[in-house]
This record gives sequence, C-alpha cells and structure tokens, in this order.
Amino acid sequence: MKMPLFPLQSIFFPGETVPLHIFETRYKDLINDCRAEAITFGIPVFINNQMKFGTEVQLVEVVTTYEGGEMDVVCVARQVFKLLTFEPQMQGKLYAGGLVDLLEYDFKASDALKQLVIDHLKELYRIMEVPYGVIEMDTFTSFTLAHKMGLSFEQEYALLQIPSERERLIFIKEHLDTTIQVLQQVNRTRKTIELNGHFKNFDPLDFTDLEI
Repeated sequence: MKMPLFPLQSIFFPGETVPLHIFETRYKDLINDCRAEAITFGIPVFINNQMKFGTEVQLVEVVTTYEGGEMDVVCVARQVFKLLTFEPQMQGKLYAGGLVDLLEYDFKASDALKQLVIDHLKELYRIMEVPYGVIEMDTFTSFTLAHKMGLSFEQEYALLQIPSERERLIFIKEHLDTTIQVLQQVNRTRKTIELNGHFKNFDPLDFTDLEI
C-alpha cells in the first residue's frame, strides 16, 4: 500500500503514544491532510543512512496550534511496516511517501515468560534505584517498557523487526540478563573502591613455620 511518510531518527512501537512538534511546511500539510481525510502516515526509522522499517501512526489529536502554523500533535503507533519504495515527494504533495508492506505481528506468549521478564525488569530497576510502578500481567507486552530498559537504538530497531511476541520477550530477557550482570559487577567494584583508604583490622599472620 502507498503511504505518506515522515522519516525520523526515532523508533515507535505499536500501541505507543507519539507526541510530535510539527513546524516544517510539508509536515503541516501532512497533518492537515490527516485531519481532512482521516489517513494514516508512516514513520520510517532513519538508521545507518538507511530506511527499511518503520511504524504506521494515526493522528489522535492536535493539541496546540501556534500563530505561525506550528502544531503539537499526538498520534498513536499502529503497525510495523517494511519500506519497499521511497519518494522524497509524493505526487501533488510536499511531503514524502512510498510503498510499504504492513507486517503481521502476534502478541502471544506464556504468562510464565511474561512474569520472568517482569521479574528481571524489577531487578534492573532495584539495582539502578529507579522507582518501579505496578505492571498488570494481562496488559504487559514486549513493547510496554521497551524504551525504559536500557536498550540501545540499534537494539530497539532489532526488537521492532521481530514479529513473534515470544521471541521479542526472549530478546528482552537476554538483554536484561546481560545488563543485570554488568550492573552487579559495577556495584561490586564500586564497593571495593569505597573500602580503599578505610582502616582495617588484619588477622596476625604466624610466620613460625614459614619456609623460603
């Protein structure tokens, strides 16, 4: 299908709220077209000077319109797509567009795997001394805290491309395993450093039978 495109160096996951500040003329036109025609648009991820995958988003609300025509808008991310073609300017429009293939994603995973990932997240937040809110099992998915678990931009991009919820949760678990181990080692190292310079009690050594 053909879709208007708004390339960004950002990643949005399905179900995520997408706040955007619109100031370029071409994207003002895009938002106005979305309002008038109820169309969706795509945000392809610009990474490593390439654009291959992105997320379809739907305009929800124009929150503020400024005197110069700039806008603060809220969208919601829907489906992940693979970008097939890219036109810097759609016919008769100022904004870009292209052909996309909407990908089929599932959100099926066992409660045991979900709980394992949630437990890992709790441990990560505990180590980092970051407040951790309550997560409901029935609403938790691999995308719930995807931006808040220390994934690099490249890792988030890789996560975006995994169609299976089970595989996405395994991907996240493996990342959390590694991150927790690193943080635990850092904490041990920090405690060791903090002990340096402190007065210590040493057990006396018995050199009576020492052989050289």
